[in-house]
Formats: sequence, structure tokens, C-alpha cells
Amino acid sequence: MTEARNTISIAILALGGQGGGVLANWIQDVARRHGWLAQGTSVPGVAQRTGSTVYYIELARAGTEGLLPVMAQMPTPGDVDIVLASELMETGRAMLRGFSTADRTTLIGSTHRIYAISEKQMMGDGRGNSERIIEAAGQRSKRFIGFDMEAATDRSGSVISAVMLGALAGSGALPFPRETYEQAIKESEIAVSTNLAGFEEGFASAQGAVTLPAQEHVPVPTPTTAKGRELDERARGFLPDAALSNARHGLRRLMDYQDAEYAGLYLDRLQRIAALDRAPYLLTSETARHLALWMSYEDTIRVADFKTRASRIARVRSEVMAQDGQILEVTEFMHPRLREIGETLPAPIGRLLLGDGVAAKMLAPFFRKGRHVRTSSLFWFLILRLIAKLRAIRRSTIRYAEEQERIDRWIALAADLAKTDNAAAVEWIRCQQLIKGYGETFERGLSNFISIRDGFFGLRERDRTASWLAEARAKALEDQEGTALESFLKVA
Repeated sequence: MTEARNTISIAILALGGQGGGVLANWIQDVARRHGWLAQGTSVPGVAQRTGSTVYYIELARAGTEGLLPVMAQMPTPGDVDIVLASELMETGRAMLRGFSTADRTTLIGSTHRIYAISEKQMMGDGRGNSERIIEAAGQRSKRFIGFDMEAATDRSGSVISAVMLGALAGSGALPFPRETYEQAIKESEIAVSTNLAGFEEGFASAQGAVTLPAQEHVPVPTPTTAKGRELDERARGFLPDAALSNARHGLRRLMDYQDAEYAGLYLDRLQRIAALDRAPYLLTSETARHLALWMSYEDTIRVADFKTRASRIARVRSEVMAQDGQILEVTEFMHPRLREIGETLPAPIGRLLLGDGVAAKMLAPFFRKGRHVRTSSLFWFLILRLIAKLRAIRRSTIRYAEEQERIDRWIALAADLAKTDNAAAVEWIRCQQLIKGYGETFERGLSNFISIRDGFFGLRERDRTASWLAEARAKALEDQEGTALESFLKVA
């Protein structure tokens, strides 16, 4: 197709740090080696994971009379021959912008996801629908080549730009031989061996069918300690098979969060619900999941623990591809408020800090603004480890007492509902979904949870239905301001 054309337009959508500029330069170099004219431009996105950079390339054969073509600075909807996208949502954005059309465009996109800030900040599940994007890609392109480029990058130890170049070469959308692409990589003299390996992965993957990222299998955790085995045996004694997997995950999570005694309290609460449930035991299964999540609420102790774990540091090194011997520095934005600090300390000290006394007034100004903290430094690492060690006194804190009281009331109300309306009890348990995070995020979710609780149990008994709870929860997850929920509760 492209051999008969005198001009070819290419749009690349890549996130910051993915080497989109290097890829654009490789493509232009390949074209120039065959006597084509090549021009590249770019428009930077907002930032990594919040907006992609669009690289635009135009290739043209030299005119027969020596005249130079006039080339565009940006892609025009409906006038792009090839689109390369480094992530599935970028593939979707390319289609929304009209860059890919069914009668013209070869669309090459990765099927893996890097979740955008707009998706992560949603109160519920804000993820875009991957299946719908892939379906649309097949409809809105002349040819769609899609595979997990992130996995190909990992397999080759390369970068995604090399994989994308290989996919472009393997697609045959450009009238240039494979050897020219490889020569461009070699002469760039940048990580030649690993980039060639990534190129090979992309080239081979472009020959196959569209593939989705493999679904990660989450194994049922096996207890590894005597206490863990004892708790597991107890759980198997009263839980139906439908709930056992969730309960085992919950036990491991809570032993990691606090200790075996705390995990035992989890089983005490779960057993109360299981005694009232019936097949297919959805109520017990949902309670096993949501109870574990609430009992492992996020406080400063938990956050400090996660940020200093060896597994977390290893993951960060892997994500930035730090080599052995390279020094990695991690700077994070933290904004603990005085309330979070007070809730972490023993109750008498915490009440002193959270009251209206002199101590609270003196310390409050130090916690009004966030700060950037280099958590990889010895000083801040030790500070965070010290906070993580406060797990030993967590039961004496104000926050612990507050959360246990809320959880007990939530479970008691679920138990009462289960006696007459199992479906409503399930939806009430699922309302825990609103309670997540810490600081202002936690307070917003808790406020919505309490509003739904008061609204629901303030209804006449015949009006307390599962559908009412499901709709109220959906409204609470609709916006951060709580406007949709407030309107719903007023009507109800």
C-alpha cells in the first residue's frame, strides 16, 4: 500500500520517559537512508501518566522537478497513515482525536495499561474499559496490531520505544526493509544489544493476532506460621468454600497489618455473619473481603511501613530500570496533618494534640503544608521505620478505638439485616467500599458512609431494600463533592 504513496504521515503517542523522541528519530533516519524527506515535530503532554506527548512525522519522496513539499506540523484527523501508541488508553485517545480511520490507518498499540491520574482519583473503580477500546481499534483502523508491549519490554530487557520500532517494521506499513531499522539502532550507539532484542520482540509480535496482557493469577495464601495454620484450620471449620479464599487473604493481610490476635478478631466477626448466611454464601464471601479491608485501615503507621519495605524499594528500582551499583534516590510528597499524628500516638497524648490546648496551637502550623521528603536518605528512612514500629502500640491509639467501634456497628447492622433480607445485608456490607485511604480522602468516604447509614436505617422497614443501598453507593462514588449522593438522599 505505502510503496505507491509519495507521502506518509505517522503519529506517535507516548508517555513521558518512554523514548518517543528516540523512536521518532529512528523512523526519520530509516526513511532518509532510502532517499525520503523526513520531518518530525512534537507537542509535549502535561506530565508522565497525565498526558502523552504527540510526535508527528511526515515522510515524502523528493519531487521530480526538485521541488520540496510543504509538510504539516501536527496530525490532521482523517489524514494519518500510521499511528503508534505506547499504552492502551493512548490508543483510545488517538481514535478520539480522529487520527485513526477505518479506510486508511495502520494502528499499532500496546494492550497494557498505565492508569491515568484521572482514573486513580475516582472514588470507585474509575478504570477505562480495555475490551471496548480494543473492539473500537479493530473497527476504526484499516489494520490493528495490538499486543502487550510492556511484557515484550520486560522479556527483552529493553525499552518500549525499541519494541514499537520492531512492531512498525513487522507491520510492513512502511516500504523499508528490516535491515535498515536495525542499522538505525546500531548507529545510534545507545544500548544497542538490548534495543535490538526489544526490536526483535516487537517485530515477531506484530506478525501474530491481537493479544491482551495475561491475567495475573492471585494464589490463595498458604499459612506459613504455627499461628497462621491454627487460624486457617479454624476458618475451614465454619466457612463455606465460597468464602474461604477471601478469608485466607484476609487472615494473611491482618497478620501482616497487626498480629495473629487481630486476625482472630477478624474470624470472630466473620463467624457471626456466616452463622446467618445461606447458599450461595455471597454475604459471607463479601464480608470476608470488606471486613479485612476495613480492619487494615490506613494510618501513618501503615503508610510508613509500606514506604520502607524492601519489596517496595525493589519495585521502584525495577520500574526505573536502575542497574546494579546505581544509586537510587526517592523523593516523595507527604502531607500528614496534625490529626493523623495525634491519632497515631497513645490516646492520652493524642487527645492533648487534638484538643484546643497550647500544645495543639503550637504544633498546628508545622502541619499545614506538605513537604518533599527524600525517603531514600538515612535520616528519613529511620524516621519512617520508627513510625512503622509504632504498630506495637496501635491498640492504644484514638484511631484504633474509633475504627473498632465503627466496624462493630457495621457488622451488627449487617447481622440484623441478614435475618430478614440477605440481599440488603450484602449491599450494606459493600458500602465499606466508600471507606478508603487516609486524611481528607478517608474523611470524605466516611462522611458518605454515615450519610447512607443514617438515611437507610431512617427509612420505614419496608423501604429498606438492597436496590436503595446499591443506588446510594453508586451515587456516593459518582463525585468527590458528594453532590449526587446529597440529591439522592433528599429525594429518598
